[in-house]
Amino acid sequence: MSRSSTAIDPRVGEASDESPLAAVPPGEILLEEFMKPLGVSQNRLARDIDAPVSRIAGIVKGGRAITADTALRLAQFFGTSPEMWLTLQSDYDLRLARQAAGREIEKRVRPLAA
Repeated sequence: MSRSSTAIDPRVGEASDESPLAAVPPGEILLEEFMKPLGVSQNRLARDIDAPVSRIAGIVKGGRAITADTALRLAQFFGTSPEMWLTLQSDYDLRLARQAAGREIEKRVRPLAA
């Protein structure tokens, strides 16, 4: 089971980095929630979605992002939507950015006055 959990910040209606859980790479979700339960190896997934094994390995290891092209392929293979895969990736990217620079950005960037 993955560590994924999303807290909703009612102030903005978006995922909040206030959750005590670390950002979960979409590759971990791919591996733990899809590949392992279905008995799909990296080699088989790569072959069946017509993608290089290195792409799948990079995603699973967390060093490579899921692109729109890969999202289309994963969605077709697993019977999901490409938006699901891209949302996992963008949520992960935003959480990392918030953890790395969110507080500094809040200090330095002044909101547009209404």
